Amino acid sequence: MRRYSAQKEMPVDSCKMPLTIIVADDDPDDHILVRDAFRDNCSCVKLKFVHNGQELLDYLSDEEKVLPGLILLDINMPTMGGLEALAHIKKNPKLINIPIIIFTTSNDKEIVLESYCLGANSFINKPDSFQKLEEIIDIVSKYWCNIAVLPDTLCPLEIKPQIKPA
Repeated sequence: MRRYSAQKEMPVDSCKMPLTIIVADDDPDDHILVRDAFRDNCSCVKLKFVHNGQELLDYLSDEEKVLPGLILLDINMPTMGGLEALAHIKKNPKLINIPIIIFTTSNDKEIVLESYCLGANSFINKPDSFQKLEEIIDIVSKYWCNIAVLPDTLCPLEIKPQIKPA
């Protein structure tokens, strides 16, 4: 078993597996900032950008596309907002196991609660500086690339219990 001292950092570039992340955000400047922050912190991440919830759903429904291991989802977008897209994704048995982080400027407590009730895995407020964004992306990268164990496949349509009755 490998041991890490409290002073040693876990290198992100030694990630367990490459990770495709879809970033759903309508702000092109945020696309650039997120791309640059990931580039600086995790080389094993492949980013795909969409501009609204409908584009996200269209991408996820395309059988020829590789499904992401993670979605960063803004709430306030034109055409279809993030909460509506989140609700659609979490109702779809083929997509339900994709982790979704709400990544938004909103800090409204009711929106936070609604996000979790709809199935969000995390809620993160967008920071006000690039340095803070890099810190957040570093933590997200380390967790999702090095620590979290993600399934290799989609959820089966019918999940059978693994525990046998006594």
